[in-house]
Amino acid sequence: MAIQQKFPYMTQQNSGDRKDDLPEITIPSNRLPAGQFLPLATAFRRRLLTGIGSASLVAVGANFAGTTSFLLGLSPETARNLKLDVIYPIKGYSRCIKSEEGFEFIYPANWVGDQTLLYRAAGKAELERSLDLPPVNRRKNVNEPVVAFGPPGSSGELNVSVVVSPVPLNFSIEAFGGPEEVGEAIVRKITGSSRQSNIKGRLIKSKLREDEVKKVKYYVLEFAVESPSFRRHNVAVCGALGGRLFTLNAQTPESGWTILKPDFYKIADSFSLTS
Repeated sequence: MAIQQKFPYMTQQNSGDRKDDLPEITIPSNRLPAGQFLPLATAFRRRLLTGIGSASLVAVGANFAGTTSFLLGLSPETARNLKLDVIYPIKGYSRCIKSEEGFEFIYPANWVGDQTLLYRAAGKAELERSLDLPPVNRRKNVNEPVVAFGPPGSSGELNVSVVVSPVPLNFSIEAFGGPEEVGEAIVRKITGSSRQSNIKGRLIKSKLREDEVKKVKYYVLEFAVESPSFRRHNVAVCGALGGRLFTLNAQTPESGWTILKPDFYKIADSFSLTS
């Protein structure tokens, strides 16, 4: 029995049965079944790589699973200098920038804005766009927070707020005295303005932080206020720029101070006046 191999298939014939040899069939390599799919494989591979690249960009842009935050966290100072933490949290902190008010600071990324202030800001923006005349009894020169942030459900017991003085200043913050003197005055003001006579306060420490570029001095104050019904720990920052006084205040129940102390210090150190 003779076995004759014909590519790409094999036939088996008895030598006595065949009359003529079958002709050799040669199939070009580019016509082989596998070769016919080469163009499709190339196109698929190209589209797959393009899809992976596009998906990577989407993941970075949308901060999918914290991808962007992780990448920015590899160089946090550079990312923060570029203000990218306004969009993407960096090392667990987001940035609040109030350009129209002239200040900025960072805060824990899982904190939320005070809903009352958000509604008030939305109403103010709507009023400014309206063609109607403003209310006659609209309050002016009222010291109230411009922004406030805190953990969800904190109910104001734990928050960070910024107050901008509505009264123009014709002097620098040093006119109020040094950091310790200002801190003692603030503690006396808080305890003296309360209707409860059993409220006590004490200044824990104070320091001066200077911005040599903007020529701004910040008074960083840490103090405690307590009564028979509550005990609170505060970190405040006071600074003046462009004829306005800015005050950031972070407060928490004394029971949470140990845990929140690093956050409060970071917030205070990041508070900066921009205009």
